[in-house]
Amino acid sequence: MISEFIQEYYEITKVKSVVLGLSGGIDSTLVAYLAVNALGADKVHGIIMPESNSNPLDREHGELVAKLLGINYNVSDITPLMEAFRAGGYSKDEEGNLKEFDKLSDGNLKSRFRMCTLYYHANKNNSLVLGTSNKSEIYMGYGTKFGDLGCDILPIGHLFKTEVRELAKHIGVPEDVITKAPSGGLWEGQTDEKEMGITYEILDKLLHAMEIGKDPEYTADLLNISSEQMINIMTRIDRNKHKSLPIPMPSKYLDLIE
Repeated sequence: MISEFIQEYYEITKVKSVVLGLSGGIDSTLVAYLAVNALGADKVHGIIMPESNSNPLDREHGELVAKLLGINYNVSDITPLMEAFRAGGYSKDEEGNLKEFDKLSDGNLKSRFRMCTLYYHANKNNSLVLGTSNKSEIYMGYGTKFGDLGCDILPIGHLFKTEVRELAKHIGVPEDVITKAPSGGLWEGQTDEKEMGITYEILDKLLHAMEIGKDPEYTADLLNISSEQMINIMTRIDRNKHKSLPIPMPSKYLDLIE
């Protein structure tokens, strides 16, 4: 069904190909497999976008996936872009010391440079940009607005992270990619679960219970989650809804004008 979805949008938009970032993680790898299944390897283009502080294993896994699938790919190092913006961790202060890396502004900048890179290649080659975010990440706001959330379609946006793992195993994604700790690759040692303070296994059960209308206190007790942790998660979901909603406009005033 997902491959049919990709094929449908490919045909509707009348593009020549699709492009996606190959981070070396399970989400982008799964989307690449599904895209090849939908369109064939000749119509899928991968972009690997490391920088000087990236985990070398991410690039290695990205290239492995591209070669296994037989798709064309480019490596585009975003380090010079970070340096040009004098981002922390990449540029020096007046005393010659590296500026302190800021997880929010500098980390988001990396993600936005990667989005710009994808759209540059998409515009140049009349391609559709495939996003690689999953439903768990979207709920938690675990993504950058106009960064990794910037795309034309989200083929796995309806799947929880645990479902992504199940599907990846089913279609033969390399085990090393499946078992690697999920990470946005935004700073050294960063992992999704460490940053969110909860495992995807528990988070997905909680999110599913929320979707079907289960009582939050009952769910927290069932999953052995503290009330404080439950409140933190619900607050984070509410605070990050703006990332997945249309850009607000003053519609009531527009109605008056019309």
